[in-house]
Formats: sequence, C-alpha cells, structure tokens
Amino acid sequence: MKDKCESPPELKVLYQDDYIVAIDKPPGMLVHRSPIDKHETVFAVQTLRDQLGAHVYPAHRLDRPTSGVLLFSFNSQIAAQIGQQMMDKQVAKVYHAVVRGFVHHTGMVDYALKYRYDKIADKHKRPQQAPQQATTMYQTVAQYEVPEPVGKYQSARYSLMKLLPSTGRKHQLRRHMVHIRHPIIGDTTHGDGKQNKFAKSHFTFANLALSCTQMGFVHPVSGQWVNVSSDVHVEMRRFVEQLSPFQIKN
Repeated sequence: MKDKCESPPELKVLYQDDYIVAIDKPPGMLVHRSPIDKHETVFAVQTLRDQLGAHVYPAHRLDRPTSGVLLFSFNSQIAAQIGQQMMDKQVAKVYHAVVRGFVHHTGMVDYALKYRYDKIADKHKRPQQAPQQATTMYQTVAQYEVPEPVGKYQSARYSLMKLLPSTGRKHQLRRHMVHIRHPIIGDTTHGDGKQNKFAKSHFTFANLALSCTQMGFVHPVSGQWVNVSSDVHVEMRRFVEQLSPFQIKN
C-alpha cells in the first residue's frame, strides 16, 4: 500500500524554454489522472506543475509503463500545435525496446490497428469500426542469447531494437512487435508471459522494456527544429547491461 504522504519523485527536465518543457517520464507513472487507476496519487502533469511552479499541458501521451521523452507546453494552444504536428506525421520519434527472439533485419511494419477500448477509460468514446493505418520502422541494434530454456525455446533470445513510429496509435509499438512475433519484454498486456517471468527471475527486470529516447519537432513559436533526447530508463539500462555478456557477434 502506498504512503499517501510520500513525495513524488523529481522529474528530470530534458529541455525547457519559455513555451515548452520536456521531461524524462519514469516507467509506471501516469501522465494525468485517469479512471484506469482511481487510487493513484502521482501524475506527471501535477508533479511537473508543482516542480516548476507553473501550469503545464501535455502535448502527447506515453503509456503508463513506457518511459522517456514527454513534451509539455506552458499554454494549451502550443500543446495543441505540437499535437497537430504529431497528427500530421511531422514529429520524429525514436524508441528503444528489448524484444523476444532474433530480429535479423531492418524493416517496416505496415499494419492497421483497430482501436482497443478500455471499458473504464474509454467508456464515453464512440465505438470505431475501421482499423487505423499504422506504420513503424525498425532496426536491430544488438542480439543476445542466454543459454537457459524458456517455455518451448531452448535458450532465451533477445534483440535490442530501435523503433521509429510514423503514427501514434494506442499501444502501437507493443502491438506491432507482437504482430511480427517479437513481443516487447515486460509487456503484460500483449507480450509473452513466460519470457516476462524469466526476465524477472534471472535479471530482476519487472518493467516494460520500451523507452522513448528521442523526439524532434518544429518549435511552434521560433520555427526552429528542436531535438530532445534521453537514455533508456535505469532499470532497462541495467537489463541491457546484464545481457551484454551474451551478445551475439555478427
């Protein structure tokens, strides 16, 4: 049970000017208050507002278990402008993930996704029939093989991936990786339960191995290109470091 008097962690600010602020969102933190967890008391919006002493407006979202670059604005109009850039596919987003198995090549997932409604969070949304177009470029950074059997597999194989989504559908990266049969480690909704259990028992990794590591956009006021970057979150970095002795040399 959480201590209600516990102070929220200080958020790492990656970029800040008079109009925009970007933070490194920790895994497990909700962006804002949500019916998904009515008992949660710590949110990125309120934590950042209290930390900076100013109102902030999220320009986009990250899933609760996903960490990394999260953009806010100090006024709602600029937040909306950045959001529109994302809708128009003008924002460059880079994620890093650890997935199950060996991914041997660079490629693209072009697979439309039907919106998955949450019976609590989405109860006021109108059902949507047509799947939404969704594309993700992917590139293998490293491969690892741990000589321990997991489920039907004789060894635990992993790939460290760079993922570049051009669209921002709900759980897009998680669902696209499942579509190509390489689920992200730690994904309790779409992933491989046995692999998740192995990562937890052997590497004490109990988070989602997905982090937004870079975001580039046109500044709505200056018109200049802004690039914000971050490392993967500390638990994921430790997981990758533990895997490093098992890296496959190609």
